[in-house]
Amino acid sequence: MRYEFADCVLDTESYQLQRLGTEVPVEPQVFELLCLLAENAGKLVSKDALIERVWNGRIVSEATISARINAARTAVGDNGKTQAVIRTVQRRGLELVAPVSTNTAIQTPSGNSTAKRMQTIHFAQSEDGTSIAYAQSGAGPAVVRAGHFLTHLEKDWSSPVWGPYLQELSARYRLVRYDQRGTGLSDAVLKGTEIHNYVADLKAVVDAAGLETFPLIAASQGVPISIVFAATYPERVSRLILYGGFVQGRSRRDHQYASEEANALMALIRSGWGKPDSPFMVAFTSVFCPGASKEEMDNMVEIQLASTSAENAAAIRTAFDQFDVSDYLPQVKVPTLIIHASADAVHPVSQGRLLASGIAGAEFLQVESNNHVYLPSDPAWRQIVDAQVEFLERDKPTT
Repeated sequence: MRYEFADCVLDTESYQLQRLGTEVPVEPQVFELLCLLAENAGKLVSKDALIERVWNGRIVSEATISARINAARTAVGDNGKTQAVIRTVQRRGLELVAPVSTNTAIQTPSGNSTAKRMQTIHFAQSEDGTSIAYAQSGAGPAVVRAGHFLTHLEKDWSSPVWGPYLQELSARYRLVRYDQRGTGLSDAVLKGTEIHNYVADLKAVVDAAGLETFPLIAASQGVPISIVFAATYPERVSRLILYGGFVQGRSRRDHQYASEEANALMALIRSGWGKPDSPFMVAFTSVFCPGASKEEMDNMVEIQLASTSAENAAAIRTAFDQFDVSDYLPQVKVPTLIIHASADAVHPVSQGRLLASGIAGAEFLQVESNNHVYLPSDPAWRQIVDAQVEFLERDKPTT
């Protein structure tokens, strides 16, 4: 990973810090401190997290911690007075406040490892102050992909599940995507989980990216959020692609889904989250993608664990179950493509048909699959991606 901030470059592969193009020698503990801050740019890093990462949880003196922080500041050209790069929040922790870009390379669809596509990661601030991480990759006309449950900008980029799809879009467009609040590289503190909070996050990202009008792609829980956004800001969305979405959250559409059942699911999340081999994590992932290969299944678990905590996962699931965007469907006036898997166990295909019947002129495509997450190993994957690209390309003039 390569982090660029202020006039510095922090390269974790070469284990090197450069400033103004010149290598800056730093001791290992200082380098680890800078890596931790860069990985959590825009977020507050507690002293406990600092000790766990840099000193492996060993007891160290305040003087030792202060010495390493001062050395880190000196290395990046900062000081305790200006704190233009590293900010100290008394009795709480540290924060890397300088804007950070992250470059990562992955193979192209052709498998040519010498041809690299890059992504850069930035941060936007939502209306309630929540820090939202967003990534940009590729070049050409802008396409925005709404956040959903669960993502991690860095891990998705190299994921065998999401990487090939992101490559396909980045090969044709300037792709902008983000981690929802409480997940991935975005602020882990959930200040609000109402649908208007998530809509505000999407608006903050596209504003920060300088986008006026753009096609919007959404999957799963990103679908109702994108519907509200398109209805509220019709002048900003040129096309809408919705996959595996829903109009009504489970507690709104399923009268058999009693509060006791919902509470039981939340208890399972809290007890099984963070344990890759637990029966819960295996079952939870199997519902989302029962046709996954072992590599894909393992990667899904890895992303889930990296994306958020058990408490956040439970809170986010509870919030999504309450969404109902029925009243917004007639207000969506943009060309819309709705894709849904025939045997989706997370959001039934009936919800996809409800979306299509409620949005005037919407196109509906049902694909034969039992996966909620569209997997590269699934025969339907190519059909799903090609349908999205074809729909986006309709905006281009013919020659």
